[in-house]
Amino acid sequence: MKKNVKKFDDPAKCPVRTVLDRLGDKWSVLVILLLGNKGSVRFTHIQKEIGDVSQKMLTITLKSLEADGIVSRHLFAEVPLRVEYRLTERGSTLLPHIKQLSDWAQQNMRQILKDRKQYVS
Repeated sequence: MKKNVKKFDDPAKCPVRTVLDRLGDKWSVLVILLLGNKGSVRFTHIQKEIGDVSQKMLTITLKSLEADGIVSRHLFAEVPLRVEYRLTERGSTLLPHIKQLSDWAQQNMRQILKDRKQYVS
């Protein structure tokens, strides 16, 4: 029985490639997990929780996730200005899949690191 797999002649139109291009960066998955666990979070809190992300890279990541409708940004008209980020409804539907990946990584990391040491290229 053939699987119903659609061929994409144009790689730019492939949904899997398009999504993985966005989520496959260094920070997006971590931001999604953090927002999924914490709810509405300020920029500085995200940066502190992740730790080693620069302000520039976090800004780029949040803007990209916002452009894809995964994260929403809410600006509070206060002095000083306060900005909070949270997952959108679409982002919330992605969260269980990201959590599964995170769980898998935690369960397998020790063996992966061991295998890497033993691997001879």
